[in-house]
Amino acid sequence: MNGMIEADIYGNVNSSHIIGSSIYNGIGGSGDFARNAYIAMFFTSSTAKNGEISCIVPMVSHVDHTEHDVHVIVTEQGLADLRGLPPRRRAQQIINHCAHPDYRPALQDYLDRASATGPGKHTPHLLSEALSWHARYHGIGELVLCGRV
Repeated sequence: MNGMIEADIYGNVNSSHIIGSSIYNGIGGSGDFARNAYIAMFFTSSTAKNGEISCIVPMVSHVDHTEHDVHVIVTEQGLADLRGLPPRRRAQQIINHCAHPDYRPALQDYLDRASATGPGKHTPHLLSEALSWHARYHGIGELVLCGRV
C-alpha cells in the first residue's frame, strides 16, 4: 500500500503535489510499485483539514499514478476494487465506498451531470468544474486541496 494526497473519481492518484504545483513529497518508489505490484493499493483518509476538504475529487490536480496503475483505493470509509472496471463504474465504486458521506452527493452530482453532457464520453468531465474543488477554499494560511460544493 502507498499513501496519496488525493484521488479522483476515475482512479487517478496524486501522491506528491498540493494544488498540483507545490511539492509535498517525492513519489519515491511508488511508481515502480504501482506498475509492478500484483495489486497496487493506495490509501488516504477521506477528508483532510478536520473534514473541511475531500481527498476524493472530480479530477486530481497532479497525476503521479494513472488509473491504469491503480487497482484499489482505500479510505476509512471503505475499499474500492477498481480492477477490470470501465471509468464510470470506477467512479461509482470510489464515490460509494471511499468518499466521505458529506461529499458523496456533490461527487455523484458531478458524475451525473458530466455523464449527461453527451453520449460516447468514455471518461466524462465538466472541465469548467473539474478542478474547482481545489481553487474554492483556503485553509488557515495555506491553500487546501478542495472544498465542499
